[in-house]
Amino acid sequence: MTDEAIQDFPSSYVAIDEATKRSGFTMASDPKTCSLLKTLAGTKPGGRLLELGTGTGLSTAWILAGMDNSAVLTSIDNDLVFLSIAKKFLKDDRLSLINQDAGEWIQNNKDTKFDLIFADTWHGKYLMLDDILNMLNPGGLYILDDMLPQSNWPEGHHGKAMRLLELLEERTDLNLTRQCWASGIVIASKKANSFIPLLKS
Repeated sequence: MTDEAIQDFPSSYVAIDEATKRSGFTMASDPKTCSLLKTLAGTKPGGRLLELGTGTGLSTAWILAGMDNSAVLTSIDNDLVFLSIAKKFLKDDRLSLINQDAGEWIQNNKDTKFDLIFADTWHGKYLMLDDILNMLNPGGLYILDDMLPQSNWPEGHHGKAMRLLELLEERTDLNLTRQCWASGIVIASKKANSFIPLLKS
């Protein structure tokens, strides 16, 4: 599979991509990851979805493209310059773009539940992991990218990424899959309450 095999780019993608390049933003998710996000968003009809780390809205556009008309997406970013690009090109009643530190937002919204969470910033990924996973509904999906070594990782970040994977694998409330594909994808689903069948007499 190559990037050329990806089809059905969102209508707003090219304009956002051009504005992203002009802005100097270099942390956008790659198209393979974004295509996966679109597919996974489609599994949550009428769902409540959360993106932590809007950036300029490239991945946001893909998530919206996969959602049905009754689903809603909340996307958080603390950089208004980059977020303004998303606001300019993503005019969608299903989308709420919030300019706030993700940690503050999580702290203020701990009781809100989501059916899909894409954690693409420090909070909800390397920070406040328990808090964000507690916000995931049973059957909900938790998605990470950039879990394979990246050229822009600062010194010591590899150890943080490996520790995050260990923490996720230690949890008993998740079904977890690690994928050495794209930039390194992790998909976890939240387990429903265990059902213990009655023993036959």
